[in-house]
Amino acid sequence: MTDLANVSFVRPARKIAGTVVAFVGGDLQLGKAATALGVAGLVRQAAATAEFKGKLRTTLDLLAPRGTELDRLVVIGVGKPEKLTEADWVKLGGATIGALGKANKATVLFERPDGEAVPGAAAAEFALGAKLRAYSFDNYRPDSEDAPKRKTPADLAIAVEDVAGAKAAWVAQGAAADGVIIARDLINEPANVLGPVEFANRAKALKDVGVDVEILTETQMKKLGMRALLGVAQGSARPPRLVIMRWNGGKAKDAPLAFVGKGVVFDTGGISIKPAGGMEDMKGDMGGAAAVTGLMHTLAARKAKVNAVGVIGIVENMPDGAAQRPGDIVTAMTGRTIEIINTDAEGRLVLADAIAYTEDRFKPKFIIDLATLTGAIIVALGHHQAGMFASDDKLAEALSKAGTATGELVWRMPLSAEYDKMIDSKFADVKNAGARDAGAITAAHFIKRFVKDTPWVHLDIAGTALGSPHTDINRSWSSGWGVRLLDRLVADSYEG
Repeated sequence: MTDLANVSFVRPARKIAGTVVAFVGGDLQLGKAATALGVAGLVRQAAATAEFKGKLRTTLDLLAPRGTELDRLVVIGVGKPEKLTEADWVKLGGATIGALGKANKATVLFERPDGEAVPGAAAAEFALGAKLRAYSFDNYRPDSEDAPKRKTPADLAIAVEDVAGAKAAWVAQGAAADGVIIARDLINEPANVLGPVEFANRAKALKDVGVDVEILTETQMKKLGMRALLGVAQGSARPPRLVIMRWNGGKAKDAPLAFVGKGVVFDTGGISIKPAGGMEDMKGDMGGAAAVTGLMHTLAARKAKVNAVGVIGIVENMPDGAAQRPGDIVTAMTGRTIEIINTDAEGRLVLADAIAYTEDRFKPKFIIDLATLTGAIIVALGHHQAGMFASDDKLAEALSKAGTATGELVWRMPLSAEYDKMIDSKFADVKNAGARDAGAITAAHFIKRFVKDTPWVHLDIAGTALGSPHTDINRSWSSGWGVRLLDRLVADSYEG
């Protein structure tokens, strides 16, 4: 991957050269530092020619503006500056990177055009958006003639009055950016490179930021009775892993917050094999596990004042002679029996054992699981919101607020006894798939049967974690969705 080589926060200088970014409002008014460059007239002249109105995230590019020592002036519209929100600053950072193109170095005059003070925290939000937009995954064509040329600045200096505030806020925002990039890298990686063992080894790197990492092997999972998870893995030549990541930043007596991720590194569907078209995207069926890994990095890197545990079940679902069959019955860690109706409904089997293990061992305050679970949720919500299923209203509301703040939106879906009946089995306690109708809901109900009394939320991120829409802050096939959402949930609701 590539991203910004450096983000720095500096005080505004009297003399500036090179490539400069300046903000302008809907009235084409420039801020104090930008006005001092003597470019106000040029901006108005160019704006009239280009019909540029200073609307939010629109751009105007002036090359070698006369009367200055600048090589280039990039003007970014901020609309009505008094209405700028946290999300706007993040998106402006991304839009700025998009406007800069191939520039190798740039200085951003971080000021409101109306002269009002801008807190350093806003500069850190801007830097977050810039870093996320700058990301690209080009590991496998670094020297190729076909590889895209660098389109992001190597260095971005953000000139802001509140340098101390910006640097302090960047500790958390920078950690979040790194966590998202970790998740993006994991999801974008091809499955022949990233198997269960390799994924687990990548998670070990979190020890560098203070995360305790424990890895359970196939033998250990057998002793624990994880036959649901192991049943998914038995058709693959590559052994499964269960990774437990712990960050202890709270009081020793405090129960941890628990995050559980589905980590199917490649999903053929097993014996219930998927159609060939688009199957290559199933390298991303571990998006939930990637998000949990990125989240745990973020919490540790910013020294979050909570105890948290991330558990990811990592398997590969393949259709060889040892693979489980439709009609098989397996016993999960809880002792509940499961009739396998469809081997392509495998992620919920992984989660069943991973969640049961998490609840039994850690007795957490809550459990939130993330999984690229169903195509049905994409039919319902598309690619712009994740489906949220919750047993706890307070937790669901807190997640919704965190989604609004970060732009990683969730939409609450129903749970009820009528849907739960759809996964009753004739031969076992439960079957792993219902009818075609309400597929995302019955999948959530299946998972719910393996949660006891702990407040629980299931996030179906099939539409948001891979094949992600391009936005101001994402140009990657995977956006790393979920890291910022959950980090914000923790920060706003569980860190005092």
